[in-house]
Amino acid sequence: MRERMNKIHMRGRIVIGEGERDEAPMLYIGEEVGICTQENADQFCNPSELIEIDIAVDPCEGTNLVAYGQPGSMAVLAISEKGGLFAAPDIYMKKLAAPPVAQGHVDITKSATENLKIISECMNRAVEELVVVVMDRPRHKDLISEIREAGARVRLISDGDVSAALCCAFAGSNIHALMGIGAAPEGVISAAAMRCLGGHFQGQLIYDPAIVKTGLIGESKEQNIARLKAMGIDDPDRAYNADELASGETVLFAACGITPGTLMEGVRFFHGGARTQSLVISSQSKTARFVDTIHLFEQPKALQLR
Repeated sequence: MRERMNKIHMRGRIVIGEGERDEAPMLYIGEEVGICTQENADQFCNPSELIEIDIAVDPCEGTNLVAYGQPGSMAVLAISEKGGLFAAPDIYMKKLAAPPVAQGHVDITKSATENLKIISECMNRAVEELVVVVMDRPRHKDLISEIREAGARVRLISDGDVSAALCCAFAGSNIHALMGIGAAPEGVISAAAMRCLGGHFQGQLIYDPAIVKTGLIGESKEQNIARLKAMGIDDPDRAYNADELASGETVLFAACGITPGTLMEGVRFFHGGARTQSLVISSQSKTARFVDTIHLFEQPKALQLR
């Protein structure tokens, strides 16, 4: 992904990439990418002609899914002009995604039961006909029980909630909501896609280690609050909507399936090449394009039509 970005005529900056606490060799937060950020850029670019863009990347969303050969992993990114993407800290986020018809009606501060009733009314279908995706984590035990008691069905996933959020915007995916706590950076990428598609997305930062129950977000709630304030986040309990998480005038989302999923096929290898399926969503052109591509590594013996 880094190699490709550095071949594009642009001035890009990674705002969500390898975690701010990682010593990552590439695509780290703050890294500049694109031809027009390189040392000899003056030979190719007029800086005044190109706007600076912010890029959020997750080169392998659902790493465990790939490792275990399970469905739903993809490479994803979101792009907007400088300052157009919320620079989410590397902590967790409570998320709520819902179909476009429920946009602005459901609210992350309401209970799961209330939101399911609202989605039911907006979609003109019974609560019992709704499917809610939840990450299979101990912290979601009560949430899962509440959803089931309300009458809806729960689809548990081990990883990959960007794909789950995205599915809420597409009729026919048989996914009607995403609820629960996942990684904050992926929440921004989900918000970018949902903003383009008109779906509902909200996120609320979770800074209390006792809620997340993973030991991965710092030693104490107080330290995390101080860290958020140092990043300019004065109200750590604020609920952000998609327009705030992806606030740029122009927003682009792109994903490529790695393993097969609800929306896209995974990478399929054949002798001499591979076939991929990607999804590109743009707020500028107001389009969602599914792109099916055959990559020829050498002279193939045969090309499979389907």
